[in-house]
Amino acid sequence: MATKFTEKHEIQFYECDVTGKLTLPMLLNIVIKTSESQSEALGRGSDFVNSLGLGWVITQHEMTITRLPKTEELVSVTTEATSYNKYFCYRNFWIHDESGQECVAISSTFVLMDLTTRKMTSVPLDIIEAYDCEKITKILRGTKISSLEDDSDAREYRVRFSDIDGNKHVNNSRYLDWMVDSLAYKFLTSHEPTFVNIRFDKELAYGNSVTSHWQEASGEQLISKHRIKLDGTLCAEANISWRSM
Repeated sequence: MATKFTEKHEIQFYECDVTGKLTLPMLLNIVIKTSESQSEALGRGSDFVNSLGLGWVITQHEMTITRLPKTEELVSVTTEATSYNKYFCYRNFWIHDESGQECVAISSTFVLMDLTTRKMTSVPLDIIEAYDCEKITKILRGTKISSLEDDSDAREYRVRFSDIDGNKHVNNSRYLDWMVDSLAYKFLTSHEPTFVNIRFDKELAYGNSVTSHWQEASGEQLISKHRIKLDGTLCAEANISWRSM
C-alpha cells in the first residue's frame, strides 16, 4: 500500500492575497513541493527523472476547499501516490490546520513527458516502483469541465521568463493565476473558492502570447468558467465554484 508523506509549511504573507488568505496558484505550488520532497526522499527526484530524459507533467487537478489557510498559519501538507497505469499516475494531496481539520483535498493526474520529443511516454518501472502504489488498468476520468460560451470575455498575457519551470514550459500554477486574475476585484474580495477543476491540454513556452477567456461566476452554485488559448488552440480550462465570504 502506498505510503503517505507529510511536511509542515508556514503560510507566508507573499503567498496570500489582499484578504490574507492563501492564493490558488500558491496553493498548487505548496502541494507540488511536498510531492517533490517525497520523490527526493525516495531517490526519485527531478535529477533522477531528468537523467532518463523525462519530466513530470500534470494533466488535471480537482481541488475541494473547505477553507484557505491564512498568513502565518502552520499547516500540514500530506501527499500519497495512489495508483498508476501505463501512462497515467494518480496522486492525492491534503492540507490540515494545527487542530487537524482538513482545509483542502486535491486529486491530481500526472504523466511523464519525453524532454526531447515533448510527448507523453509510458511510465518506467524504475521510477514508479519506489512509491509502492497500486498498478491498475483503468484510466480514471476526471470530472467534466463545463465549456465557455463563444462570446466570453478575454484578456491577453505574454509568457515571461519567470513563468517557466524546470521542464522549460509554463508552470501549472501560472495558468490558474491568469484565470483568477480575469475576475473582478470586488468579486475576489467578497468571495472564496470552494472547488477548482482545472485541466491542462497544451504546454506553453517563453514568449508565447496567450489569451485568458472567462465568464463571471453565475448560477446557484456560483461557477466561473475559464480557458487559456494560444492562437485559438486550447491550452487549459477550468471551472471554479465560489461562495460569499
